Amino acid sequence: MYICEKMCTFARFFREQVKKNSFIHRISKDLVQWMPVVGFDGQVIIVDRPEQVHDAVAYLRSRSVLGVDTEARPSFTRGVHYPTALVQIASEERCYLFRLTHIGMPQELCDLFADPAICKVGLAFKDDLNGLRRRHDFKPANCVDIQSICGKYGILDLGLQKIFAICFGKKISKAQQLTNWENSHLTPEQARYASTDAWATLLIYKELMATEPLPKKEAEALRRADLERQQAHQQEVQAQKEAEKAEKDK
Repeated sequence: MYICEKMCTFARFFREQVKKNSFIHRISKDLVQWMPVVGFDGQVIIVDRPEQVHDAVAYLRSRSVLGVDTEARPSFTRGVHYPTALVQIASEERCYLFRLTHIGMPQELCDLFADPAICKVGLAFKDDLNGLRRRHDFKPANCVDIQSICGKYGILDLGLQKIFAICFGKKISKAQQLTNWENSHLTPEQARYASTDAWATLLIYKELMATEPLPKKEAEALRRADLERQQAHQQEVQAQKEAEKAEKDK
């Protein structure tokens, strides 16, 4: 499986400088809504011409770990899916927005995702990579899915906004999620939203790598207990629905 958990240079550096794990396991949506909103405030560079690709990739190759996200035109029709329109790749200071509807999937970008020396971090990363590979096939290497490692730290929520809130006590906005990413021009709001998602994924990964994971047995017990609670809740909801239906049928 190409979504690996390989420790990158950053992770190895911090292995002996980890801090104590104090993450909560889950967080409510209501609590997240009260948190202060943050977003990426670094340099955003839109790449929509082929001649811009080389310099963008050269900068990204100078970093050992990168945050990645993708966007596609939203579909409101069952069974209809649109190709990946945008891939955003971020360091802590700079985020490049590659407009694939304008430039396709350049070979230099494919080579970046295939480079085992550079750690690429995403959330639900397999779906993002598959979308990119449908544009131009490549073999991903050193690609880490945040969702695959959060459980080691006792974090059971899997959405980006909630994971970020658990790690930092702040909220990232999802307001631009369903906008049209194939528009001829990206709005400033779209560009900031897209950059924030890639940047947030990078920050989460670095925070996890700088934190002590739970003992394996404790993490597994936590996941089992959470699954049992969810199943019990589903059974309660189903029983209530059946009781209400029986009452109406009397």
